Amino acid sequence: MRQSWPALRLLHTAHRKCSRPMTEAATPPGRRATPDRTGAAPPPAVIAGHSALECLLALVLLFGVVTIVRWIAGPSPISDAIPQIHLKLLIIGLCVGLLLVKLIRSRPGRISGGHINPAVSLAMWRLGVFPGASVLPYIAAQLVGSVLGVLAARALWGPAVANPPVVDAALHPGQDWSAGGLFVAEAISMGGIVYLVGLFLQSPKLAPVVPWLVGLLICAAIALLGTTTGGSENPARQFGPAVASGRVGFLWVYLLAPMVGSAVAATVLNRAHNHNAVLTHRLCGTHADGSDLHAPE
Repeated sequence: MRQSWPALRLLHTAHRKCSRPMTEAATPPGRRATPDRTGAAPPPAVIAGHSALECLLALVLLFGVVTIVRWIAGPSPISDAIPQIHLKLLIIGLCVGLLLVKLIRSRPGRISGGHINPAVSLAMWRLGVFPGASVLPYIAAQLVGSVLGVLAARALWGPAVANPPVVDAALHPGQDWSAGGLFVAEAISMGGIVYLVGLFLQSPKLAPVVPWLVGLLICAAIALLGTTTGGSENPARQFGPAVASGRVGFLWVYLLAPMVGSAVAATVLNRAHNHNAVLTHRLCGTHADGSDLHAPE
């Protein structure tokens, strides 16, 4: 009878392990996992916590953007050594792109999803992998973080940020651009970015390189569109600088056009590739617990 107790304990332990529901964190390597479909809304505390992380990420992004523009395009020895505007835009694009990669791959970015862009949050909801209850809190947090980031940069760098040519890094379209033309250009360019990101997030092999894809696309947008549309591609990118500088003439276009473009791109992606579901809303290309993605059943 004494020898049966270890066997009973072993049997009890095995029963508990088998009866425990399999969670995302417990998915063993090689097992196929279903896409991160979000039917029920997360608890309010989770939404608030993740939104706060998005605010922090947007703050760091805009602080970095203003700082980069201040030293590359503003009055500085670096700016004086680079007389060509297109070369300046390329350097700014490279710096901003690398900053985005770092933020998406950071721990806060891995937890919240690393959107740092209202248009991305909207698209991930339309793609079915992001809870609708989190969309507005994320957008509000991203916009607030944008303003805070600009104010932090202004407090650190002083008048050099608020005065021309930096003007809080606020964007403005080229002289011959109308609001309608700017709207179409911003919507199409953001739609293209969302479409490519969605395609990559459908593949477990391609999903891990999404941060680098986003960085590359934003770098290209800044370098190629900087002298025409401004290359914003992100409502939060323009919101803080426009509010801080008072340059709000085209703000509605920079806010609305990327949202329209991302929503249209998500709709097209859903219809054209409905057999390949997007696997996650996290741009780092992992599950919530950091585990690798696997193809759905």
